[in-house]
Amino acid sequence: MQDDIRERNKEIEEGVFKATNDPKRPLVPPSAEGVPPHLNFTPFENAVDALTRTAAEYRKALEQANANGGAALTSASLAEVNKLLIDSERKLTTAEGLPNRPWFKHQLYAPGFYTGYAAKTVPAVREAIEQKRWKQADEGIVVVSRVLEDEAALISSTAAKLTTATAH
Repeated sequence: MQDDIRERNKEIEEGVFKATNDPKRPLVPPSAEGVPPHLNFTPFENAVDALTRTAAEYRKALEQANANGGAALTSASLAEVNKLLIDSERKLTTAEGLPNRPWFKHQLYAPGFYTGYAAKTVPAVREAIEQKRWKQADEGIVVVSRVLEDEAALISSTAAKLTTATAH
């Protein structure tokens, strides 16, 4: 967005819109806009890295658990793992919900604010950026990062539970 706005502002300043205007169908040139600030995606990137790392841990633990047809797993340990996995989707929600739509709790996807039922990914951040609400976007990054970190912790504990169950 920064590059696009800088380029459009430069075109406005240089008179590109006036020079290319059709006198038979005149258009009003756009107004110059302020360049968006840099957003801090570091917490989000760190959370994604943690999630990727724990997913690999889980994959390894699952492969070990499935070795020998899963003979090492007891039904009790399998029930514990399944309970944790059921909670994994719930970890992607917050009680507060999305800005301006608290009834949508999921932080990774929800119907778009202006798109009807078309899904938006990471809606709190994406929609804030689209609406040029930079402070709200920064706040959304922190919320989504926390949700992803909680998910990573759950996956890590599930992998540990699988590993422990197959070690016995």
